[in-house]
Amino acid sequence: MNELIYELAVWLDDTQWSTMLHESYYMYNWVESTHVLTLMVSLGMLFLIDLRMLGLALSDVPASRLAERLNAPMLIGFAMMFITGILLFYAVPVRTSQSLWFRIKMVLLVACAVNAFLFHKRMNESVETWDAEPKAPGRIRLGAMLSLAFWSIVVVCGRFIAYDWFDCDTSPNTLIDIVSGCVDGQTRF
Repeated sequence: MNELIYELAVWLDDTQWSTMLHESYYMYNWVESTHVLTLMVSLGMLFLIDLRMLGLALSDVPASRLAERLNAPMLIGFAMMFITGILLFYAVPVRTSQSLWFRIKMVLLVACAVNAFLFHKRMNESVETWDAEPKAPGRIRLGAMLSLAFWSIVVVCGRFIAYDWFDCDTSPNTLIDIVSGCVDGQTRF
């Protein structure tokens, strides 16, 4: 599997657009800045919803009203964050695909998506019974806590991608090399 990911990353890296984006004087910085700014906006709104469910913020506002008002801009922010994240990967595919932090981040993004689906399903099924209460029921609070934890770790891993201590050509640990996706004798950065 690691070799397939590596070969795909090398193929992407060899495209003209990938090189142009990575070596661009301004565009890469614009894409990265947009990624971070949309992350702040979308996660800021998501964290407000999560904190409301936990009863730690805006407990006097009905949960459904808060979610209704913040959902559209939050989803637009997530869409922009997703697009710019793909572009950041496209600009530096080999190094990124062989990053331990990138792989952890991808697993956590899947966990975030599953948690969000379950959170919204549970909330929509039961919101009429507790909408004005200061705290959501236990299962929804658990989803909010997992959301806060998962997304916080995603952000930390995203920052660590740029400062990867486990590059394939320098990492002395075989287990980390395997988890990072290092392919013997084929390191290109």
